[in-house]
Amino acid sequence: MNTGTTFAPATRTPPESLLGPWTGSTTPVYCRDLHGCLIAANQAFLRKFGRTPAELPGLPIAELINPDDMAVFGSAAAELSRPPHQAARVHRWLTPQGWRWLAWEEATVAGPGGIPVAVRAVGHDITRQRLAEELYLKLSRAVEQSPAAMVITDADGRVQYVNPKFTQVSGHTLEEIVEGKLAVLRDGHPTEESYQEMLTEVRSGREWRGELSRRRPDGVLLWEAVHVSGLRNPGGEITNLVSLSEDITERKRLEEQLRQAQKMESLGTLAGGVAHDFNNLLAVISGYADLSQFHAGDNLSLQNNLREIKRATQRATGLVRQILTFSRKAEADFVPLDLSQLARDLTSLVAETFPRSIVFQLDLPEGQPSLLGDQNQLQQIVLNLCVNARDAMPAGGTISVSTSVVAGSVLAALGAAEDKSYVCLRVGDTGTGMTPEVKARIFEPFFTTKPSNQGTGLGLAVVYGIAAGHHGFIDVESEIGVGSTFKIYLPLVGAAVAAPASAQPGHFPGGTESLLVVDDEGPLRNLLKLAFVRKGYRVASASDGLEAIDLIRDPTCNIDALLLDFNMPRATGLEVVRTLATCRPNLKVLVLSGHLTAETRAEFELLGQKDFVNKPYTLDELGRRLRQLLDAK
Repeated sequence: MNTGTTFAPATRTPPESLLGPWTGSTTPVYCRDLHGCLIAANQAFLRKFGRTPAELPGLPIAELINPDDMAVFGSAAAELSRPPHQAARVHRWLTPQGWRWLAWEEATVAGPGGIPVAVRAVGHDITRQRLAEELYLKLSRAVEQSPAAMVITDADGRVQYVNPKFTQVSGHTLEEIVEGKLAVLRDGHPTEESYQEMLTEVRSGREWRGELSRRRPDGVLLWEAVHVSGLRNPGGEITNLVSLSEDITERKRLEEQLRQAQKMESLGTLAGGVAHDFNNLLAVISGYADLSQFHAGDNLSLQNNLREIKRATQRATGLVRQILTFSRKAEADFVPLDLSQLARDLTSLVAETFPRSIVFQLDLPEGQPSLLGDQNQLQQIVLNLCVNARDAMPAGGTISVSTSVVAGSVLAALGAAEDKSYVCLRVGDTGTGMTPEVKARIFEPFFTTKPSNQGTGLGLAVVYGIAAGHHGFIDVESEIGVGSTFKIYLPLVGAAVAAPASAQPGHFPGGTESLLVVDDEGPLRNLLKLAFVRKGYRVASASDGLEAIDLIRDPTCNIDALLLDFNMPRATGLEVVRTLATCRPNLKVLVLSGHLTAETRAEFELLGQKDFVNKPYTLDELGRRLRQLLDAK
């Protein structure tokens, strides 16, 4: 093969002399003429390529080199033709072991008169190094182009590397992360204790998995499924942490929509019973009010009637609050909860709405340790399981609801952590039971054995999702003709839950300050005005938000505190608070509302408003809250 050199024709030179000191070397060495054919090679070359000395003379180099690398091989000719007449190239050569990468250092061999007569090449097999480099390049490209966000830190969580997907998802640039020393592994953990627990677990050699939420710099809420593990050095010591995270924001949004849709379905099943219960309460209130009018002069009867009216309104208040708590759409809020108390409250509501042929048996002990959970979601678990149990007993039966504490070591077969304790919510029925085939599919969304007009198949799918979101799990037992039992296991946080202190009846303290009462409900507005005037306050009132804004802007109107309804015509409570920010930024405000969404509350808090009272309230409660607000510095 002609390499394209401009060398002069070779003179006759003994092949052995062309190899020079490389004749006995363990490194493969060969010489080729100016036309690309072998002239001589040492024993190391012969062994490498499985050739005999007789096969070498005149063998074209092109028969040994990979055709794809011939252009690289030929490109050395230009360097060999000019001082210092040396070149270095890497290409693949065919050996008995297959194609091998060899790095060749080439130099011209001069004959008499300094005329080049041959090219000598000294080779080194770099196949292992080349494959390692290619593997490294593939791995680095995989990391750089990975659909998962990746972070590598030292053992203390200080960032050393993030891939492009992480900067894209997080909204931070590489410079902000590295130079600003952002604690990206800490971000998303609700508490410092949670973050330290994760570090401890990973440093001990275990993997940590969880779902975290955080806000990007642009304010967008981001949910991620995060997996953190340790990287060990050759000595087995964990020197780095690697975090892989997947954006699950859209999945969380769909899960919330699924829960909300199922929640509305469950509320539909309760609507008839709730209406019946409310009608009973209204009948009590209306009846005792009539009696009070008939016996207006009998003070003792009047007091008894008012006491019964008060009792009925308290029951109605509790019913409304439970329904609103269950039905409103809100972000998950994990707080310590007493599962027994939560189940006790909800089953009392459910029992009023279910057919009288269904009997509840409760075993809900007091004083159990608390679990960290979202009240709204755990109420859904209890309600969904009770509704399923009811539907499994069309002719009536017994629903048993109980809670107990179980050690994780007992539940190891179910995947529980042996060093934790769990609270078990058990809901059983004496219904029809399930076949193994049905039991295997009950947690699939939209799978249902009910007629098409009686259920969507979302209930148990939602129960499964909520349990998983609380790091818990489910065990199901069922037998045809005997019934089914669902056991929900949720991890405990250890401390007992303190029961909320119930408000004691009494008289709220008075005052001499000037109040502005803003409410579009006339009877309620007049009631508040009358109650606070009797306590010594000076009270003005407004029937809507626009009238309130006019009074607030009037510099002659003396106002020390504002009792503000949220939902009003012409201008909402939020618009009134925005006006206060410019006219009377230091005015004390109590916002009164029967249903304030998380988004609306967040808007109020951005304006500095943090004091709220939920409707329906008692006058004692409202009077005490107002006094606390006025007396606060």
